[in-house]
Amino acid sequence: MEAFSERVGSHLVHFVPRDNTVQQAEIRKKTVIEYDPLCNQAEEYRKLARNILENEMFVVPEPITMDELEGMMTEFGVVQ
Repeated sequence: MEAFSERVGSHLVHFVPRDNTVQQAEIRKKTVIEYDPLCNQAEEYRKLARNILENEMFVVPEPITMDELEGMMTEFGVVQ
């Protein structure tokens, strides 16, 4: 994602890791913060919100072609 964001002239504000708590909350028709406000995933969402609010790098990303995108996906092992 960092290489992609650099290529399009942008940056990542936060990486949200995958956590099974999301599915547990969805099954109960709740947000993660409603379901378990003290869990690690809830804190990740708070960090994301803070990073968005504090972000001062406002850019319009440069588009890339589908061939470039597919090349990057192959280069980084997303597809073979």
